[in-house]
Amino acid sequence: MSAECAERPPAALGRQLMRVRPWVQGALLAVWLAPLGRWLHAVPGCVFHCYSCPLSSFACPVGVAANYAALFPVFFEVPYLLLGVLILAGIAVGTLVCGWACPFGFLQDLVGKLTRWKLGVPGWLGYCRYAVLVGLVVALPMILGARGIPYEQQALSICRLCPAGALEAGLPYSVQSVSAGEGWLMSGLKTGVLVTFLAAAVVIHRPWCRIFCPLGGWLALFNRWSLFHLRFKASACVTCHLCRSRCSFGVKVDQQVNVTGCVRCLACTTCGAIQPAFALPGARQAPAGAAPTSPASPRD
Repeated sequence: MSAECAERPPAALGRQLMRVRPWVQGALLAVWLAPLGRWLHAVPGCVFHCYSCPLSSFACPVGVAANYAALFPVFFEVPYLLLGVLILAGIAVGTLVCGWACPFGFLQDLVGKLTRWKLGVPGWLGYCRYAVLVGLVVALPMILGARGIPYEQQALSICRLCPAGALEAGLPYSVQSVSAGEGWLMSGLKTGVLVTFLAAAVVIHRPWCRIFCPLGGWLALFNRWSLFHLRFKASACVTCHLCRSRCSFGVKVDQQVNVTGCVRCLACTTCGAIQPAFALPGARQAPAGAAPTSPASPRD
């Protein structure tokens, strides 16, 4: 860290955002866990949250997508409401949903606080999210559905491998069953998924989000063009790399912002050179790398 950075206090806006972020996550967690009635299960949410959780209010967008894929080749069964919700969320804020609104991301943040020591994860592993999206959420249920196997009877599916399902639905129902003197309800596979995920979340920052989450991968595709975005102010940068050190995902935000590997937790805004912004595409700054930039010119 340079002397200039050591002497410069963190940006006031960035400090305020980091103070308020866990409160926002907690408040939205109460929304996603509010048992508002089974009728809301017909409405897909924009966050990763298990439909079968005893307190769930909205439908899981990943589960809805997989169920509709399994209806192939019924052409007219298109999840228009789901597509509308996810496209609208992507265009509006991109992965800000992941960093500030997702209950499963918030859970991983809390588990990760058990230790400061974390394993590094190569950025290219983030592309696994698209393999999960295309393979497990769309292609596999579509293929098995075309063979006449309903989604709930498919032996391998995203819902059967989902750690959110294991934690939010399988665990409470299994504990309730054991308390009633009956057996453990979760399968060995799902129990193993849960144990592995919890162990990984302790030593890897948001392992599900950065490696496997198909919803996060979808929303990340909009980061470059979403109305909410991050701006790099080169004139305020003193090359201290404080913004990099604050990024738990290893994104070099002083070189390229609004990339698919960013969940927009906004921790990087504490350095002052990275600033949150909201603007129509025509009013945004030119993307980084689009043209040669001088040290005093802004990059997006």
